[in-house]
Amino acid sequence: MNEKLVSIITPTYNCAVFISETIESVQAQTYQNWEMVIVDDCSTDNTREIVLRYAKLDPRIHYHLLERNSGAAIARTAAMHLAKGSYMAFLDSDDIWMPDKLSKQIAWMQKNGYAFSCTSYAQIDESGAPTGKTIESIPKTNYNRLLLDCPVGNSSVVYDVEKIGKFEVPNIRKRNDDALWLQMLKKEPYIWGMPEVLMKYRIRKNSISSNKLKVVKYHWILYREIEHLSVARSAFHICYWGIIKILHIK
Repeated sequence: MNEKLVSIITPTYNCAVFISETIESVQAQTYQNWEMVIVDDCSTDNTREIVLRYAKLDPRIHYHLLERNSGAAIARTAAMHLAKGSYMAFLDSDDIWMPDKLSKQIAWMQKNGYAFSCTSYAQIDESGAPTGKTIESIPKTNYNRLLLDCPVGNSSVVYDVEKIGKFEVPNIRKRNDDALWLQMLKKEPYIWGMPEVLMKYRIRKNSISSNKLKVVKYHWILYREIEHLSVARSAFHICYWGIIKILHIK
């Protein structure tokens, strides 16, 4: 069977410590017809040199440097505009895919007629060691479910461009992946969850997502300025998210 081209969307910023492992997890895929579009948000470490070394040896890897530091949303949108694939897969520059991630997920999508999917994933710490925690995907996620507490791991998502089209990523510093999924769910009713663990998500100590007060701010921006929810509904969703974090449900 002919494999359709998969465009892998990877924004990066100062990920020199991790990006080799990320790229090598793509090169290890059993699904071979892919391009990896890496857009660098003006890294100040040696991310550029590392990626270019891989790109020189593997023509499927494409490196693009933004003119100025603009944030992950702009970098992700730029990569999506450059993508040529029939499918788009998302992979952050510190996360890792299992070798059969693309082959299994795309076959599952094609078998079931799904246009938009995610998978379960395992958490690893900054050094790459397993934390012992697995986040299981839920069978299907619609717009309202995603608003409650995003159950979707960004680096597990694949969607069918031929069926859904291309999108602009809303320009907020954090939660821009959630904002993108919400946009897409206005066109495609569900993100279908594949139960198998096919991705490793890295927990980093100094990431924005580890600072809960900052995350609350970006949740508010997402609900009020991007999705234009009422003050009451926005407050409800933030309280719901806060309870989940306090109780360590996720």
